[in-house]
This record gives sequence, C-alpha cells and structure tokens, in this order.
Amino acid sequence: MTTAALPRPKARRLWTYDEMVSELPETNLPTELWNGEIIMSPAPHPDHQRIVARFYKKLDHFVEERGLGEVLFSPVDVVLSRHRAVQPDVLFVSKLRRDIIQKQVNAVPDLAMEVISEGSWQRDRIQKKALYEQFELLEYWIVDPDSRSIEVFALVNGSYQLHGKGSGAENVGSKLLAGFEVSFSELIP
Repeated sequence: MTTAALPRPKARRLWTYDEMVSELPETNLPTELWNGEIIMSPAPHPDHQRIVARFYKKLDHFVEERGLGEVLFSPVDVVLSRHRAVQPDVLFVSKLRRDIIQKQVNAVPDLAMEVISEGSWQRDRIQKKALYEQFELLEYWIVDPDSRSIEVFALVNGSYQLHGKGSGAENVGSKLLAGFEVSFSELIP
C-alpha cells in the first residue's frame, strides 16, 4: 500500500512592526498588527469621518488651550509591542509623555477614542478594550453611531470602569482631562 504525500500547509507569516513598515507601502487604509497578523479594513464611511473630525477638533482645542499635550487622529500607528500596533481614531498624549511621539507613537497614549464602524463592533468593544486595558491606557472612549451614544472607560486599579455614558444631547466628561465634555449630538447632528 502506498500513501500519498500531502503538501504541507503554508505557514502563515507573523510580522513584526518593523518588518511591516519596511516591506509594505504606506497606506491610508486602516492597518493594524494583531499578534503579528496584519489586519486591514476598508476606508471608513463619511459619518465615521465626521465624528472623528469633530471629536478631534473639540479635544484638540481643549488640549491646546491648556497646553496639556498633543492630539492626533488616524491613521497614525501606535506601537504597543513588536507584534502589536493599532490605529485609534483619535488619541491624546500628555506633554510629560510627548517623547513617545516619533515616526509613530511608541507606547500606549493617555487617551484613545474609537468610533464603531460596520464590522468593527467586536474589535472596538471587546478586543481593543481588552488590549488597551492590558497596556494600561488611562481612558478609552467608544462612540457608537447606531445607538448615538458615547461611553468613557477609566482605568482604575488596572481595570476599566465605566466613568460616563450618554446619548443624544447628554454630555459625557473625561476623568483624565477634567472639564472636557462632549455629547453625541455635537459630533453628528
């Protein structure tokens, strides 16, 4: 009896951030590195971009006026480890930690905001929330266009606790940046 030799399955390549940057062309499509696997998403919808732009403008104005640090928006790489890099929709880095901003952001920022898009619910609500908690992101904002709501999670003793939640015209405030508030209605009427 003869046995047929089955071809070996091709091993999936696991990338490091440095390999990804040196071997792939620059792109404006959302591209993240999850445990060495490159995850690409389609370009966001116009409403997603409107929310990001309005949140960025409001947060940037607040931070700039008070000299608190720097606010950036996607696409910008946030490198958490050799095999983990994410692109939050909006992020804030305090002036004391501004040195982490180089060609990319080389550590977890102080605050990150994500807008849930079609197909990103699980990644933003579960996977990224757990990742940000693991890397001790101080504050995580989730904006959900479907429910017209905002949730703010603050890191307390190493785990996230809901700091605030609002929908429609209800203001939600930051624990990290005292005095910064925004409502969903301000982000998209």
